[in-house]
Amino acid sequence: MHHEELAPLQRPRYGSIVDDERLSAEEMDERRRQNIAYEYLCHLEEAKRWMEVCLEEELPPTTELEEGLRNGVYLAKLAKFFAPNVVSDKKIYDVEQARYKRSGLHFRHTDNTVQWLRAMESIGLPKIFYPETTDVYDRKNIPRMIYCIHALSLYLFKLGLAPQIQDLLGKVDFTEEEISNMRKELEKYGIQMPSFSKIGGILASELSVDEAALHAAVIAINEAIEKGIAEQTIATLRNANAMLLNVDEGLAQDYQNELFEAKRRKESNARLKVNGTISEEERDVYEELLTQAEIQGNINKINIHIALVQVNEAIDRQDEVALMAGLNRPALSLLEVLPQNSSWYLLQLCDSKEQKMQIAGVPNMLDKSEIQKEVSVANAEAEAHKLKLIAVDNINTAIRNCDPSKTLVALMKPEAQLPVVHSFAAAVYQTELFNLQQQNAVNYLAHDELSIAVEMLSAVVLLNQALENKDILTIKNHLRNPCIGFNNLEEENLQRYADTLLSIKSEASSQGQDYLSWNDIQNCIDLVNMQIQEENERIIAIGHINEAIDQGNPEKTLETLLLPTAKLQDVKPVYARHYQDVLYHAKAQKCKESQDESVLLWLDEIQKGISDANNNIKEAAILAVGTSMINKSLEKGDSQPVLMILQSKFELRVIPECADTYFRNLSEAKNLKTREDSNESPWIKLVMKNMYDYYYNVETEEGTCVAPEGVVPKTSWLTGEEIQSIVGQVTADYNREQLWLANENLIVQLQARARGFLVRKNYQERKAYLQNQEPSAIKIQAFWKGFKQRKSYVDRLKVLQGNVAAVVKIQSWVKMWLAKRAYRKRLQYFKDHNDEIVKIQAFLRANKAREDYRTLIGAENPPLTVLRKFAYLLDQSDLDFQEELEVTRLREEVVTKIRSNQQLEKDLNLMDIKIGLLVKNRITLQDVVLHSKKLNKKSKSQLEEMVMVDKQGIKGLSKERRKKLEAYQHLFYLLQTNPTYLAKLIFQMPQNKSTKFMDTVIFTLYNYASNQREEYLLLKLFKTALEEEINSKVDQIQDIVTGNPTVIKMVVSFNRGARGQNTLRQLLAPVVKEIMEDKSLIINTSPVDVYKSWVNQLEMQTGEASKLPYDVTTEQALTHTEVVNKLESSIQSLRAVTDKVLTSIFSSLNMMPYGMRYIAKVLKSSLHEKFPDATEDELLKIVGNLLYYRYMNPAIVAPDGFDIIDMTAGGQIHPDQRRNLGCVAKVLQHAASNKLFEGESEHLSSMNTYLSQTYQKFRNFFQAACDVPEPEEKFNVDEYSDMVTLSKPVIYISIEEIINTHSLLLEHQDAIATEPNDLLNELLEGLGPVPDVESFLGEGAVDPNDPNRESTLNQLAKTEISLSLTSKYELREGEDQDLKSLMIKTKRLIVDVIRTQPGDTLLEILETPATAQQESEHLKLVEKRAILDSKTPEKMKHSQSIFEDGQLPIEQKKRKIQRNLRALEQAGLVSSATKYQEIINEIAKDIRNQRRYRHHRKAELVKLQQTLNALNSKTAFYEEQINYYNTYIKTCLDNLTRKNSRRSIKLDGKEEVKGSKKLKQASLKYTAARLHEKGVILEIEDLQTNQFKNVMFDITPGEEVGDFEIKAKFLGVEMEKVQLHFQDLLQMQYEGVAVMKMFDKAKVNVNLLIFLLNKKFYGK
Repeated sequence: MHHEELAPLQRPRYGSIVDDERLSAEEMDERRRQNIAYEYLCHLEEAKRWMEVCLEEELPPTTELEEGLRNGVYLAKLAKFFAPNVVSDKKIYDVEQARYKRSGLHFRHTDNTVQWLRAMESIGLPKIFYPETTDVYDRKNIPRMIYCIHALSLYLFKLGLAPQIQDLLGKVDFTEEEISNMRKELEKYGIQMPSFSKIGGILASELSVDEAALHAAVIAINEAIEKGIAEQTIATLRNANAMLLNVDEGLAQDYQNELFEAKRRKESNARLKVNGTISEEERDVYEELLTQAEIQGNINKINIHIALVQVNEAIDRQDEVALMAGLNRPALSLLEVLPQNSSWYLLQLCDSKEQKMQIAGVPNMLDKSEIQKEVSVANAEAEAHKLKLIAVDNINTAIRNCDPSKTLVALMKPEAQLPVVHSFAAAVYQTELFNLQQQNAVNYLAHDELSIAVEMLSAVVLLNQALENKDILTIKNHLRNPCIGFNNLEEENLQRYADTLLSIKSEASSQGQDYLSWNDIQNCIDLVNMQIQEENERIIAIGHINEAIDQGNPEKTLETLLLPTAKLQDVKPVYARHYQDVLYHAKAQKCKESQDESVLLWLDEIQKGISDANNNIKEAAILAVGTSMINKSLEKGDSQPVLMILQSKFELRVIPECADTYFRNLSEAKNLKTREDSNESPWIKLVMKNMYDYYYNVETEEGTCVAPEGVVPKTSWLTGEEIQSIVGQVTADYNREQLWLANENLIVQLQARARGFLVRKNYQERKAYLQNQEPSAIKIQAFWKGFKQRKSYVDRLKVLQGNVAAVVKIQSWVKMWLAKRAYRKRLQYFKDHNDEIVKIQAFLRANKAREDYRTLIGAENPPLTVLRKFAYLLDQSDLDFQEELEVTRLREEVVTKIRSNQQLEKDLNLMDIKIGLLVKNRITLQDVVLHSKKLNKKSKSQLEEMVMVDKQGIKGLSKERRKKLEAYQHLFYLLQTNPTYLAKLIFQMPQNKSTKFMDTVIFTLYNYASNQREEYLLLKLFKTALEEEINSKVDQIQDIVTGNPTVIKMVVSFNRGARGQNTLRQLLAPVVKEIMEDKSLIINTSPVDVYKSWVNQLEMQTGEASKLPYDVTTEQALTHTEVVNKLESSIQSLRAVTDKVLTSIFSSLNMMPYGMRYIAKVLKSSLHEKFPDATEDELLKIVGNLLYYRYMNPAIVAPDGFDIIDMTAGGQIHPDQRRNLGCVAKVLQHAASNKLFEGESEHLSSMNTYLSQTYQKFRNFFQAACDVPEPEEKFNVDEYSDMVTLSKPVIYISIEEIINTHSLLLEHQDAIATEPNDLLNELLEGLGPVPDVESFLGEGAVDPNDPNRESTLNQLAKTEISLSLTSKYELREGEDQDLKSLMIKTKRLIVDVIRTQPGDTLLEILETPATAQQESEHLKLVEKRAILDSKTPEKMKHSQSIFEDGQLPIEQKKRKIQRNLRALEQAGLVSSATKYQEIINEIAKDIRNQRRYRHHRKAELVKLQQTLNALNSKTAFYEEQINYYNTYIKTCLDNLTRKNSRRSIKLDGKEEVKGSKKLKQASLKYTAARLHEKGVILEIEDLQTNQFKNVMFDITPGEEVGDFEIKAKFLGVEMEKVQLHFQDLLQMQYEGVAVMKMFDKAKVNVNLLIFLLNKKFYGK
């Protein structure tokens, strides 16, 4: 919407209706309505802008403001603005509107509107302006709410609590579309628009003042303002009759100027308003004059402005005295301005004003709201500072007392304003703070010192906790914490700090130290820093070493190895050359492996190289000494030391037995090398690790890695390697020799195995040869065996040829004996199994019959021979007629019972209301008796009326009436079989009318789905209507859940009615009954209710008032262990009970009505088609809303209301039972919609996992529920179904319903039947106008002179008649209809012929003449059919033409068949080329349908009987209730005649004379002081406790049981008395009311009063 400020005198688009004198009356009226809509939009914009100023937040656009205010959030915020002591943020429901934006309005949003109304009541706004809660929430009268906001703005302006609302009429612009839309909305309200211009006058008149004097004073003020003389204006303002407050004479001129401007603005706005719409007589004088409220508001405005100037000037001057004077000015009406906080006010206001100036850039004044806000802040800060000082004193005292627990409590108090304190480290805080306090000069820690110390200690404590948990990440975070204040902390070293601290912590814990102090941690940090520094220096040294190695200079390498920072071990300068070689080789090897020339040796690698070099030299020196000693011994020829030298120096494993061999071989080897060479030096050369040289002087016994200059190593001596090789060879030879000797047996075995191997090899070679020659060997063997067999055969043949005659005789005898034995055996077998043979024959015949039937129903073209066997199934037997009549009778009885029960239920509900009103003395007993008599007469009169209508009314014998009856039968048949008409009609009517139309006419039209045909048609209607509603009315998928779709409501209502009630009862009754019968089961999931019940129980048991508060929040209730335990027990019980209900539901899927499941399927598919992006879960939630929430949930919550359980008359469910069922239903509802417990139900969050698991089960259940076949398949119904049924469909409908349906069709004919040639239009045209009741009843049905003629006609309009529905268009002349009729007749003739004359094809039968026997059989068939037809009821008989065709002789039938077949062939329905197989197929289809129809009819009989039994039970229950009410009324009548006897009346009508338990007649007297001691009386207004002894309470039992009269006397003088009903007390206790008021002054504890009355009067 676009708003545009117009020039002051510019008129809006919609001005006066006299703008154009040539407008017609309709156009003028249209313009007037547009003007009203424009003015209302202006008022909406005024209210919006005023509320935005008050609330300091943006409201929805003007055109959306009405909808935005419905949840009451903005109204409640407005209430908090002007009445903060009444409404707080906590009292506003859904203050952020998250719930509203997510799922729309909730009933609790009405609480916000109630809070707004209460706030207005608290400030005294007259109630004449108040809207109703439903006006806002249900949007019944939003203009009333806007009117109230305008009145509130004026009233608040008068009080100086809010700015004045603007007058924007003619100053804002709206589009034509916006104005038209608003006009339509206003027309929907159907209300008189309130007069906004008269608010000031009404407000003045509503206040309790002298209206005439006030009016005169206000007129005088307006006149003085007009004159412009300030002195006269101030004089009129000070007139007492004007009732103006805070008028300051010193501001006279300011008042004059402001009021003059306000009056000018009002006059200007009045001139801009619509002219001509209000007559002079209707105009309000205050439309141009200032009202008393407006005058007061402007005075307040000036006073406030002056006071604000004074306050701001005092702030600028830093004048504390002047500031307090300004703050205390009445005009500002600031709250809680305290003198002792003046310095705080000055400081806070100075800061606020300075900040405001910095933001704006220019000096700015503080307004009233800002000053009030800063005053409140200053008060809070002053109070907090005071409490902080006290808390610091308490902390220092606790520290001195060395009590860690008290110190911790003092530190944790919020008043101390200290950082977070951790309770597990109380001892740490005590120890450290005590030491810090002792170090302080004054032995006192100020708040700043405490804050720093506590912050650091808390950080250290958390760090210690992280160290105990070994949580590295947390340790790092705590080390980074600036609060802890560690020095020299490096971010990159955090991991090292953490690791080191963990090791130190572990070591300290092992020594019994549980806590690392700040100093310990700082020392650790310093230590780690020092270690890292050393490591860095070592890294530098390693770099130098690598550089030296690369240079190849041993001296430079040695120098770097000896660097102190490198910290290398065992570096010997004499080995410098070898170090260089080893390290260089190690580095070269590393470069080769890594393929990186720049790689460096690291510290451990360098140290390893040094150690390897030292070991190499050591090993080489030992080997050199050994070599020298061996060679010297060999030169001396001394063999004695050789063995020892080899063992010690060479570390060889030598054998003492070989000592001589060692010496001999070594000597021989040395002799081979010995030669005299004068140049041979004393040095010998060794190679270390096959790569490094080592030189040893045998004379000086010194060694070196550097080759001596000019020295040639000895070559005449054996080298170490040679010595080792010779010794090793000798040892090996000796060991080998010993091995052979030790294993001589094994060697022998080895030789034996070798010989065996050679033998086996020869054997395998021979075997392979024989296998290769196998064919030759077989031939030789076969030849030999053949020779022997032929010789045996020749010998046997010679014997037989010599005895031929004997052989023949023996053979014949044996054959005869075998044949006889087999025959006898077979004969005996048949005799023994005679029964089995009969069964086999029966099985074969049955198998043949089944095979024929399968051919009939399964073959595409069943043969005629098979069809002939089953043609008899098309005949109608006596049993068929009897069953059909029984079905019709039961259907009529069921429909009548349903309608009768519905009416009876309505009457009983009305009786309930009347008895309730009787109890409350709202109506007299005679009214109830009269209704009871009507109730008893109704059932008798209905039968008489029906008989009368059948004789005289529309069913009379008159031709005209008969024609009218047939017309209605045709109309309702069309409506019944074509669901489109009714589907459109439903949505043409308002929802309240469409619901009533469904409950009466539509369900009646379909006989409440009493058979499969009507259930099929009703489901088709539901499907069509639901698809229509989804396509036209559903914009979002959630609209199905949040709204109240008409079709969904109808489906659920129908399936919970008489037809679906048995199903719902079977599904839920067992488990619901089990829950209700479990007396020990008490489920209460409301913490507040559990808490109150517990408190009530304590008070009832002890008789003393509980010290616990009665009204608590949920959080407070959950702090009590008893409440938590009881709540947990309830949750466990709830889960167990819910599982039982779930099991019952999930196991009963097949019991759910097919109609419900099919509509669920249609709902899911339709929504998926319209919203293809919707997920499967979203669709299944909608299905769950239908199947569970709408269908099952109400029956679980209120099983008595849905006949799930049997209730006796007058009986009711106990509140505990209903609460148990309600809790179960709540859990199931959350589970079905996958909604978890949160927010207000957070205490049930432990069940959320259970809800999620249950949702998955529900999801599978909903998916399975939607898996159902289509109705055509389920009910086997098609377009020809009505043609083969015996009886016509019949409905039972009242005259009133026929008339209403006729009138509705005519009213909405254009929308329902849009095509001119529509069949419905033709039928309605034939019916003509809607008839009245009397024309239906017939002449003379009602006496025209009867004074009660109108009421009699209304009663007779409810009379029911039966209509046999037929299609008018079955008999219409037309080609299609003639062909269908011809097809049916031909099929009947063919069946008659083939039953008496056999044949393979139809052509063969038709062309073959019938024999005499066949003619005779056909004649018998015709006679039998005639006899059966004579017994058939009229409404089941076929047409006359069909009957006549059936009486023809067989030959004539054949000729007629041939003519008909030719006609059908010309129409393309049959073909002679296929031998008319098409018509044979049609007959087979009729046989199949006839069988199915019989099965369905039997099932329907059973179902109808069950339904009728259930309806009879319900009727019996209603009759029992009627008897109960009659007994109750009789008892009431008897009570009227009772005078002196006091008896209690039981509900069974019997009187019980009070005996031993009668009420005490003596009254009970207590002083108020005594009752106060007992806790019964809590307080008496305006009376001190010490005066309670002068008040006497007299409690006297009344005439009726449970009635008491309580009198109050003061000093013996009777003051007041009150009637008290014990049942009212019990009701208040049940509703949780703990305290009640008596005499409007005394507050009484309800629980203790019940306890007192029970004890004194009932002996309990």
